[in-house]
Amino acid sequence: MAEKTFYVLSDSVGETAELLAKAALSQFLNVDMKIQRIPYVDDEATMVDAFHLAKENDGIIAYTLVKPDFRVKMLELSQQFNVVAIDVLGPLLKQLESHLNEPPTLQPGLVHKLDEDYYKRVEAIEFAVKYDDGRDAKGILKADLVLIGVSRTSKTPLSQFLAHKRLKVANVPIVPEVEPPEELFQVSPEKCIGLKISSEKLNHIRTERLKALGLDGTANYAKEERILQEIDYFNKVVDQIGCDTIDVSNKAVEETANVILRKLKM
Repeated sequence: MAEKTFYVLSDSVGETAELLAKAALSQFLNVDMKIQRIPYVDDEATMVDAFHLAKENDGIIAYTLVKPDFRVKMLELSQQFNVVAIDVLGPLLKQLESHLNEPPTLQPGLVHKLDEDYYKRVEAIEFAVKYDDGRDAKGILKADLVLIGVSRTSKTPLSQFLAHKRLKVANVPIVPEVEPPEELFQVSPEKCIGLKISSEKLNHIRTERLKALGLDGTANYAKEERILQEIDYFNKVVDQIGCDTIDVSNKAVEETANVILRKLKM
């Protein structure tokens, strides 16, 4: 038997109808039915094509169309082709209109309308990924904020957290054997924050990290002598830059982020 198809039509991207279709189908454990999304439905021809497909493939249709005339046409086509078509959005709009005593705007895609704030957040997240862990020093000069610290001071998760606050964050690991990029000394000290951590806490974090990777917890990476060497070098770099520091020894990422946001008066 050919696999049945569940067609979801929408005048926008169709994500809502597809999620509902998946949720409904998940309750039928012995049914093998694929979902095919048909987005941006804006003419009768697309609807007719969808019904032809559903008829040929023994499928059904669910749709989220906000325009009343489109929904009426879907009902007519359902009867004409003898194909089940489920209006997901129409009854809810009707009930809300009655309860709120206010007509809907009937504008497709409002739930996915992208505003300026959304774009800034996405741009900041992409920036944090691109300029993570010092992989491209050019990002230092473009960043709203630069985080520096030795390994395992939560630079990456903190950069991502702040990106959701629309901050473009670059982070740079400080390692004794690697000269910091010259761009780090060209930015304003006010745009740079050093992440301090106690040697005891860092030793614990690194030891657990090694164990999680199935490695020897006594490796040089977690040794007290090595850690003290890194922290000493970090302090020298911080002094050279002249930037503020935050002790992250006993802080969750969210706590550190809030301290930074207060510093930046955001």
